[in-house]
Amino acid sequence: MSDKEVYTFQSADGVSTIHCVKWLPEKEPKAVLQIVHGMVEYIERYEPFARYLTGQGFVVVGHDHIGHGESVSDPSELGVVHVKHPSDVMVEDICTHYQKTKAAYGSLPYFILGHSMGSYMTRKCLCEKAKEMDGLSGAIIMGTGTEPDMTINAGLAIINLLSFFRSDNYRSTFVRDTTYGAPYKQYDCYGKDPKNSWLTKDEEIVKKYYADPKCTFLFTLGAYRGLVESTKYDNNVKNIAKMKKDLPVFFVSGAADPVGNMGKGVQEAYDKFKSAGMQDLSIKLYENDRHEILNELDRETVYDDLYRWMCSKM
Repeated sequence: MSDKEVYTFQSADGVSTIHCVKWLPEKEPKAVLQIVHGMVEYIERYEPFARYLTGQGFVVVGHDHIGHGESVSDPSELGVVHVKHPSDVMVEDICTHYQKTKAAYGSLPYFILGHSMGSYMTRKCLCEKAKEMDGLSGAIIMGTGTEPDMTINAGLAIINLLSFFRSDNYRSTFVRDTTYGAPYKQYDCYGKDPKNSWLTKDEEIVKKYYADPKCTFLFTLGAYRGLVESTKYDNNVKNIAKMKKDLPVFFVSGAADPVGNMGKGVQEAYDKFKSAGMQDLSIKLYENDRHEILNELDRETVYDDLYRWMCSKM
């Protein structure tokens, strides 16, 4: 089994200590993958995929975002952010982790993978930090989507209004429930019916997820603002145009993932990248797969596809 290291760095929020994990191959490393996790989860949920890649000679790194996992001082802080615009902090932290890891493995091909909320943060990061992260060999955008600007602006207005009366640290079930729009209606989103979960068809993983306190906390209004602001940023083709045009980007998602509106939102994101002048784009939608394709019943196929794509870009 490969080695695993745990380390920390100071978040750009000035408050949080960011919990990081590095999985190391037994043999000489041939590439690096940085994973950016989704909302209401944590980096060590990606260990099976990381172990697969270390077996292929990859170094795999990732960290818990502010308000997530072990990057909080106390479990009561899960879902709490200490800044008005947390997506800016998450982007800074992603870039900091990239720079620290790149300094250690500078000669190796370096890839980044963002899943779900992490996909939106990664998309923003690739635009905002194009110069600082120009050593990337490719980016995998997983479980992403596209929402209309009107929907995003309405969501921000609700969050800001509630926050004005309740504070940024208020936890609103109303806001959570409104994020489960029409594409989610065919699924269970609360862990009551594992067989019909929006997450994956693997019922054991669904049960484990909903039994995990680090996956079942409620986002604060401030944290939701961070998510929605990143989706708004990502919608703007002018922002996407800041990216390094020859960076290879691979969009992957479940074709039955409500986050991506059953593939339509993923295709829209891909089309925006194309409109912005991105030169090396790929897309794959996995039939019948739901949100967490790394935890789906066909995950070995997904693992292999991602590995082969990265190898093709080295």
